[in-house]
Amino acid sequence: MKTLTLLRHAKSGWDDPALRDFDRPLNAKGQRAAQVVGRNLKNLGLTFDRIVASPAVRVVETLEHVGRGYGAALAPEWDKRLYLASVASLIDVIQEQADNVDRLLLVGHNPGLEELVLTLVPLAADNPARADVEEKFPTASVAEMTFAIRRWADAAPNGATLSRFVRPRDLDPALGPSAD
Repeated sequence: MKTLTLLRHAKSGWDDPALRDFDRPLNAKGQRAAQVVGRNLKNLGLTFDRIVASPAVRVVETLEHVGRGYGAALAPEWDKRLYLASVASLIDVIQEQADNVDRLLLVGHNPGLEELVLTLVPLAADNPARADVEEKFPTASVAEMTFAIRRWADAAPNGATLSRFVRPRDLDPALGPSAD
């Protein structure tokens, strides 16, 4: 059994139009959301054998704030392929993971993460979490999927079960789309 967790970076700022997209930092709401998500990961008892993350500033800062909420620093491996990655690129990263890694966390961006969930998890009428992902994968959201496989190389479309999808607003309504 393999577990893949996806974390989309928290809400970033657009205050400085001179910044490249890659260099955009989190805004205050994103910082709060990331800490709340980190506390939730800790409360759920989630741990990771390996963390692979985009090196974009908003992802780096997301992981710093998630770590504060989690109560421990997260030590990702930075992989430029995750910056605005396509589904095909994300699947490549997943399939090349070592077989001794059972719990993998990928931290990156949309639309790739949302499309990855929709590619890996088959459409089923009895899966409301998948429908929520299809509607929107908001910033700082977490999706957890399991695969009945022994090797990451065997991870394939329609081969995962979505076990949880948690949005910041599910943890604190003040972090919902209408709140600043």
